[in-house]
Amino acid sequence: MQLRWLLRAAKWVHRPPSPRHVVLVLAVVAACLLLAAFELVFGWPDALVPGRAPGAALPRF
Repeated sequence: MQLRWLLRAAKWVHRPPSPRHVVLVLAVVAACLLLAAFELVFGWPDALVPGRAPGAALPRF
């Protein structure tokens, strides 16, 4: 483990984050997990797949 992470952990022990901050972080993690689970169950929509637009000409060099 790097010294930076040990110093950060020591800072959190001496000055823990507020309950509001903890709830915010947990909410963001939960939203990410929910989005990943939705994508795993239903798949990725075809409209959001990057690619060539229909009917677009290929670039010439």
